[in-house]
Amino acid sequence: MPLYPEIEPYDHGMLDVGDGNRVYWETCGNPSGKPALVLHGGPGSGCSPYLRRLFDPAAYRIVLLDQRGSGRSTPRASAYDTDMSVNTTAHLIADLELLRRHLGIGRWLVWGVSFGSVLGLRYAQTHPGAVSELVLTGVATGSNAEVGLLTRGLGRIFPEAFADFLAGLPEAERSGNLAAAYNRLLESPDAEVRERAARAWTDWETAMVPAPPRSVERFEDPAFRLGFARTVTHYFGNDHFLGEGNGEGVVLRDAALLKDIPGTLVQGSLDLGNLLGIVWRLHHAWPGSELVIVSEAGHNAGAPGVAQALVAATDTYAAR
Repeated sequence: MPLYPEIEPYDHGMLDVGDGNRVYWETCGNPSGKPALVLHGGPGSGCSPYLRRLFDPAAYRIVLLDQRGSGRSTPRASAYDTDMSVNTTAHLIADLELLRRHLGIGRWLVWGVSFGSVLGLRYAQTHPGAVSELVLTGVATGSNAEVGLLTRGLGRIFPEAFADFLAGLPEAERSGNLAAAYNRLLESPDAEVRERAARAWTDWETAMVPAPPRSVERFEDPAFRLGFARTVTHYFGNDHFLGEGNGEGVVLRDAALLKDIPGTLVQGSLDLGNLLGIVWRLHHAWPGSELVIVSEAGHNAGAPGVAQALVAATDTYAAR
């Protein structure tokens, strides 16, 4: 099933969400269509025009936003003086509710990739009346076990890249929480320290990509690289701000709260997050979910097969 043609927003704006933050949003497609919210990954990636093409523009009112600190939202996480203490999962969820009310939307389908799936799942669990369906890919739940896999466990699979990753930290910091240790470097008042840490973090992220393309062009932009690394380590180093008990996974623990929300989970067979069985466990704990495994695809919403499965899911829900 092919992607829909490229489209441009028919409306956009900057929403004042408090704490000195203004969040960029845009709407595309049919103003009278079924509302759909698109949540980007990272955290800190920003929304992409590509994601508009996963929805039928005649059927959907497609809403995209740049989460706090990312993309066109201000202030940007790449700026040293940006206050990251007001960038947490609870803040992002509150922003979604402000945006929903600002746009006059009752309920919307929530689409998310990677960290966007963490955010979408927790949003649905805490505001089930606002979510009509969920479509998620590169599925993650934000548990400490997942962070441990991505920051240390995969070192056995990519030993050379992992040695370089550890070398970016002071020796005393290499045995503890690696994300928190990198975040401390990324909060340094020394710009050179921050830049070296951002490069080391994004080099490790690139090394973990198991399927082509193995390069990530956006990481060559110094401002993007710094803001992305600072935001990811801020969340990874603080239990994704999901509260106590996140070692075993708060989102997975509360999967029963999704029982009245239909959802589709589209997962690449080569997504290294599968090593923990998280998406399988989530699917079996969530009675209203469908799990679609795409062969020879990784952690990439644009991979062949993954995009087609996502379009099939949004087409199916368009009729509801």
